[in-house]
Amino acid sequence: MKVAVISDIHGNYQALESVILDIAKEKCDKIWCLGDLAMAGPQPRMVLSYIMEHGYDWTIIQGNTDKLIADFSLDIYNKLQQKMPVMANALLDDNDIIEQDKKDFLKSLPVRKEMMVEGVSVLLVHGSPRRMNEDILPNMKLSQVQEIIEGEIADLILCGHTHVPCGYQTLTKQTVVNVGSVGRPMTGVPKACYAIIEFDNGTFTVTHKEIEYDCKTASELMRVREFEGCDQIADQLLVPLIRHM
Repeated sequence: MKVAVISDIHGNYQALESVILDIAKEKCDKIWCLGDLAMAGPQPRMVLSYIMEHGYDWTIIQGNTDKLIADFSLDIYNKLQQKMPVMANALLDDNDIIEQDKKDFLKSLPVRKEMMVEGVSVLLVHGSPRRMNEDILPNMKLSQVQEIIEGEIADLILCGHTHVPCGYQTLTKQTVVNVGSVGRPMTGVPKACYAIIEFDNGTFTVTHKEIEYDCKTASELMRVREFEGCDQIADQLLVPLIRHM
């Protein structure tokens, strides 16, 4: 079985469209999505509409920004404003423009998913098994990764959240893979990133892919979103940040 694993679309329809086309070329059997579908992107409603219409056979879990939209309150907004004002402004605007049925969809998503695929036990999370907003980044100490997944028995743990792809093989013979971000890569390269997992009778291989997409159009659409700070996000779609530990 061949599975495409995507995460952190963040309302970037141009990136999602290019990745879906590549997934079709790769002839993947399934799509797993690790959350953060809409917030702080150029076209959050379009992305949600697409996923709600075409993602009926996907496996989708909830990301931390999906939860922010689904559970929106002024208290949540004010707390976020103190730490990340641009993201808070995006959340406030997203709350105004995203329809209730889409918020209900985000609220309905599970926070994790466990499954067995061809003899391999798999766990899908957004950030980490402990918290949906916990980072698993490149160049972490293996002991730190093992502490984060302590108590989990899955052979393969898949996550996103950081927007940076990476992978670890633990001393407990577990594999932890961050699949990167479709819509807001933080690798310094303006390409959508996702992972392909090929399962074969109890074994699996993991491949990260970077896909070119129309980041110029995405940036232009982001720039006219009107909330304060939208131009900063628009710039980052053209010249992505490089996220370090």
